[in-house]
Amino acid sequence: MNTSDIKILLVDDEPDILEIVGYNLKSEGYQVFTASNGSEGVKTAKKIVPHLILLDIMMPEMDGIEACEKIRKIESLENVLISFLTARGEDYSQVAGFDAGADDYITKPIKPKILVSKVKSLLRRLKKENQEEETTVKVGDILINRDEYVVFKGEQKITLPRKEFELLSLLTSKPGKVFKRETILDNVWGNEVVVGGRTIDVHIRKLREKIGDDYFKTVKGVGYKFVLEKSDK
Repeated sequence: MNTSDIKILLVDDEPDILEIVGYNLKSEGYQVFTASNGSEGVKTAKKIVPHLILLDIMMPEMDGIEACEKIRKIESLENVLISFLTARGEDYSQVAGFDAGADDYITKPIKPKILVSKVKSLLRRLKKENQEEETTVKVGDILINRDEYVVFKGEQKITLPRKEFELLSLLTSKPGKVFKRETILDNVWGNEVVVGGRTIDVHIRKLREKIGDDYFKTVKGVGYKFVLEKSDK
């Protein structure tokens, strides 16, 4: 998931907090939505279904604890990450926050860089949970089981070496998207020593032999993409 796809809802009755925190999160590329009280926050959350909610505790109309409890009762928002963002540091408010269903607790004032770091840490948790849920992926007639490192093409079972499997998983994660060579090397090989870009070419050739020529398209000077229609290579 790209940063620009992530929606963060910031709920606080202090305009300065909405402006400063909102600005720093937008600077990181996130979509930022705001609400000035708990009641408005619940309504906005239902409307946009954010990935993360930063929720103040002391607010008019409806405080953060009550808002959190209401959000957790809404089916579409059950898995939304919620972190309280408040100036109150007493133990009882933290306990109340976690009892209401919060995932984390951030105490104000907080430096923008530290806040952004905390947000990224929370979102990594969400990414990990999503990856654990999506152990089986189907693209066209290709079924990929990430737990067992097995691929099915229709009824045919295909066992791939680890790097070929990871390369196929990467390309099929976004069919039609062109993955640059640098991105492929970083995601599949990481810090391992690789003998030039030819390594990718060899693995693509092997995948074409095992999965099918038409699924992989070369974008000259850029990289590769997985396609469901007939490819011109």
